[in-house]
Parts: sequence; structure tokens; C-alpha cells
Amino acid sequence: MKGLRLRRSTASSCRLAPALRVRFANIALRQSRGRGAELSVGGAVVLAALLAALLVPTYPNYDTYFHLVWGREILAGHLPAFTAYAAPTEHPLFLAACTLLDLIFGGWADRALVLVSVACFVALVWAVLRVGRACFGFWPGLVAALLTGSSFAFLLYAARAYVDVPFLAAVLWAAALEAERPRRGASVAALLAVAGLLRPEAWVLAGAYWLWCGWRRRDLLALALAGPVLWALTDLVVTGDPLFSLHATSSLAEDLQRERGLGHVPGAFVSFLADTARPPVFAAGLAGLALIAVEARTRPGPWLRRLPGVGARALPPVHAAHVPLALFGAGALTFAGSGLAGLSILPRYLTVPAVALCLAAGYAVAGATRLPPGRLRTLWGRAGIAAAVLGAAFLVVKLGSFRALAGELRFIDRTHADVAALARDPAAGSCRPITMPTYRLVPDLRFELDAPGAVAARNRAGPGRLRVFVAGDEKAVKRFGQADGVSRRTNRLPGGAPRARHGFLVAYGVSGRRC
Repeated sequence: MKGLRLRRSTASSCRLAPALRVRFANIALRQSRGRGAELSVGGAVVLAALLAALLVPTYPNYDTYFHLVWGREILAGHLPAFTAYAAPTEHPLFLAACTLLDLIFGGWADRALVLVSVACFVALVWAVLRVGRACFGFWPGLVAALLTGSSFAFLLYAARAYVDVPFLAAVLWAAALEAERPRRGASVAALLAVAGLLRPEAWVLAGAYWLWCGWRRRDLLALALAGPVLWALTDLVVTGDPLFSLHATSSLAEDLQRERGLGHVPGAFVSFLADTARPPVFAAGLAGLALIAVEARTRPGPWLRRLPGVGARALPPVHAAHVPLALFGAGALTFAGSGLAGLSILPRYLTVPAVALCLAAGYAVAGATRLPPGRLRTLWGRAGIAAAVLGAAFLVVKLGSFRALAGELRFIDRTHADVAALARDPAAGSCRPITMPTYRLVPDLRFELDAPGAVAARNRAGPGRLRVFVAGDEKAVKRFGQADGVSRRTNRLPGGAPRARHGFLVAYGVSGRRC
């Protein structure tokens, strides 16, 4: 009898095996087609974004131009001048990328860097879609990606080649890999190590991920330490102080009279997040985080099953709920740490929790798509539609923000044209050193002149042989002719005829001196 049962079992297994193989083959085929479609759409979006960046000229921000100038110093065989007046915090991997782009593209390195930043922005939005899809499903992921991609702040960061954009792309791709397969290990830690060489906020995430995977994982510990160790080594080699970035950033915040200190953190945390993510997304994101947190705490069964009239098949558990919660928590922790360390309180320090809010908002708005038909799905769906309508109304009211973005890009283009014209003027070639009223356009002109030591701020370097002033444009005067910690007298025009005028930049020679 045992032999008969064994033969029947074996025969049954043989009959089932081909069916299982066909089923798994079909699943693999669908996944392959899905990945192919995703890559095709992603590639098309990247090409469209790069084309838009080429058709709408824009240029890097102050910090990025400083990194480009430092890259040229490295290519010339000199150590980069991290100690220059009002120099930003250096970012080791970003500095390496700027150096490489300058080596390849020369004077076009600034535009090349903008194109790289735009491509990284597309990668960021794509990663948000992957995280949202892995955690909550396709529609919540799509909503989260749309919310991230339409953020005025993130669009401006991409257009001006901020280091935050590649940093966020690396962090969110690490989150996507982790969400799709928890405790994946080395690939996630490697991406966080890359992010840790772009911004120090990733150090907290990398350390937390090492502990999450197991403190005995020495390979993950090494990757978690790579960011802070290589950053400190860079500072040590260039300045002799392994903590130079921390000391210089705190000192600069004091010199420029920026808001800092732990007491300012709570208010700034709320206002900056609401501004970056937009108020409706902020509110929906908080609701989504609450849903995710409760869901994560009530495993193994979803908490919604306990509600009256919901039933046993209410909601499948949120997959990898720790990912959006970790992104938000680590970002909040590092922002508080910045205030405790005496650093500037800036909106850019909250980019990671802002993206986490977009993910949670996607779940709050479109989470009903994960429910089976029933009362709860209807109620949640109606609430999601109402939230989407309110968000759309807010977007229509705030269309001026996107018009402001277009105006800002035109202003950046005009500013670059004026700086480039001044750099080509014979007076700029023969009358050096050149002094600017504030530090704000110093790295831009240094890059255009390809002469790091030829341009300085007047409040630190004296009059110079060619004095440049900002005049004739109220916006330009406020942005480039004035700065916290700098006397207004540095932009007070002298009498007489100017030596050169290009847009709002007016240059005068020093009386009694010939160039």
C-alpha cells in the first residue's frame, strides 16, 4: 500500500511539474515585459528632460560653481581652497564629479553639470515610483512620484545643479532596493555610502541600515563608515583638520548671521517641510505616515480588520513599512542634529523627509486601490478623491510658483550672460585683481575667467584694480549687491564714467591706477 501511495504521489508530482513550470515561466515573462516597459518609459523621460534642459539654458548655483573652481585648482596641480572666504561646505564625491566634468568639457562643464543634475532628478522620481510600488502598490507609487516630480523646490534644485539631487537619487534607489527585498545587504549599503560622500545626512541612514541587517555584518559596517572616513580624510589632506567641514560650516553660519540653534528647529521643521512638499502634500503625508506606523505596529494582521463592518479581507499588510518611516525619522534626526551642532537651519537639510512625506501622501491618497470591494474601499476612495481635488485646486492657485520658476530661470540665464560678458571684456583681462560688492558672484566670475585668485569680495580684499558694482536691477541688487554680514557701502557706486558695463554689472577702475 505504501508503495502504491508513493507511486501515485510521484505520478501526481510529475503531472503538476509541467504546469508549475509554465506558471513560473509566465510570471517571469510578465516581469520581464514590465521591466522592459519601465526602462523604455524611463529612458524616454530622461531624453525629454535632457532636451528641455538644453532648450532652457540654466546654470549652477553658488556652491556648485565653487566646486567647479576647486576642480580646476586640482587639475592645475594645487589643493582646492576650502578656506576661501564664504566658501561652502565641500562634498568629496561632488568635487570629484566637477573635476572630471571640467577635464572633459572645460568651459562647458557648468552646463554639463546641469544636464547630469536633470538626469539625476528623473532617476529620483523613478526611484520614488519604485519605492511606492514596492511598499503600497502601483497607484500610490505613481501618485508619490508625481508629487515629488512637481515640487517647485526639487525642480529648482535640479535646474541649478544642487548636490542634493544626486544625493536624493542615491538614497531613494537604496530605499527602492531595500523595499523590494528587505535586508538585501551590500547593494543598498553601497548606494548609501555613495550618498554619504555627497551629503552627511546619509551617514545616519547607513549606520541604521547596518544595525537593521545585523551588527555582525562587517562588510556593511565598512560601507557605513566609508562616507565619514573619506570625508574626514579629504579635509585632513587639504586643510590639516579632519573636522574642517563641521567647523567651517558653523563659523560661516555665524559670519553670515544665519538662523541656527536647537531652539529654531521645531518651527523650521514644520514650515520648511510644508514649503518643500506643499501644504496639502504635507497634511496628506502626515496622515499617511500615521497609517503606515499603525500598520507596522499591529502585525501580523492589519489594524483595519478590527474596524466595525470592515471584514477579514480588509487590507493586505504594507510591505517594507520600515522604509518610508526610516527615511522620515533619519531626516528629522539629522535636522535636529544640525541645530544642535550650531549649523545653519536650511530647507535643503529636510529633503529626505520631504520625499518620505510624498511617499506617505501617495499611500494616503491612493491606498484604497489595495482594498477589495466594500465599504472601506468606498470611504477611503472618496477621501482620496477629495484630497486629490483639494491638491489640484491648490496647484491651480499656486500656478504662480511655476511662473516664478520660469522667471527665475530667465533671471539666472541673464545673470550668467552678464557675468560671461564681463569676463570677456578687455578690462577684466588687464585690470586684476577684480573685486565684487559681495561674495555671491565671486565663484561665477572666477569660473568664467578661469582664474581662481583673480576675483574676491571687496569687504575682504580691499578695492582691487577693477571694482564691479551691481546697479539698475532691483532683484539683482538685492541678491548680488547685498548680503548678510556685508556692509551696504561695498555696492555704493563711485562718480565718473564706468570702465565697463554689462547688464546690471558696472565696473570702475581705481582712480590714480592704470591697468
